[in-house]
Amino acid sequence: MGESAFETVHVTRHGNVARVTMNRPGQRNAQSMQLIDELGEAMAVCDGDGDVHVIVLAGEGPAFSSGHDLKELVGPTADPELTERRSTPEGRLAHEEEQYVDHCLAIHDLRTPTVAEVQGHCVAAGLMLACMCDLIVAAETAVFQNPVVRMTGAGVELLVEPWELGARKAKEFLFTGDPIDAMEAWRLGLVNRVVPEGSLTAETMALAERIAAMPPVTVQLVKRSINKTLDLMGKRDAFDFHFMLHQFAHDTATARTALEARRQKGSMREVFAERDKGFES
Repeated sequence: MGESAFETVHVTRHGNVARVTMNRPGQRNAQSMQLIDELGEAMAVCDGDGDVHVIVLAGEGPAFSSGHDLKELVGPTADPELTERRSTPEGRLAHEEEQYVDHCLAIHDLRTPTVAEVQGHCVAAGLMLACMCDLIVAAETAVFQNPVVRMTGAGVELLVEPWELGARKAKEFLFTGDPIDAMEAWRLGLVNRVVPEGSLTAETMALAERIAAMPPVTVQLVKRSINKTLDLMGKRDAFDFHFMLHQFAHDTATARTALEARRQKGSMREVFAERDKGFES
């Protein structure tokens, strides 16, 4: 497996470690439909390669991921086919389940252990994506945030925060939309390691190579056992329940009123301002 032919994702091999890198740095790796599809395909190809013992998921540029590419969904540059499909609650549910939930859970359920390499901002669906990985290594400048509640949404499609931060901190994190820095994320157990920004890739690869040196079958079995433990504790059922609440939130009077006001203004500046609050220019 050499350099990939994908447009929005790069795949490289380093011994028994595969690096899958989101490559939309100009958009802070906002997750377009193309990126989501190519990322899913790339991760599946790596998982099916018996010589790949660990997969590192990274993002090119200053940010890991700013979340969903909202410009494809709403506003003057929205994709008309997506707009039409999402024009009914049934269509929106099917789209979000197929494109967001199924793709994320497919990464979560890979046999191969995965490590997210996070720098800069990791926001909303970017955080959801990072948390699908088994381990997270963060640069000391990394920032984690989910401001979707103040954008009139009930979080993103999979509510990872209670499992990553604990229930009480998850409530504060989501109710306020405030960011947490890398060291606070480490203290809460969201990330495994915090390293200097300049050595993020080297430190992540060193950890990945150390895991890749283990017997791959036994690592995969332990991953499967731990994931099953979380499922028995209710994680998968909690994901299912939240996704339905997330869908309901789309059609609350609050959300519909806010969306209509933004449409009448002819832009989504307010939405992007909320999501991008705190981003470096």
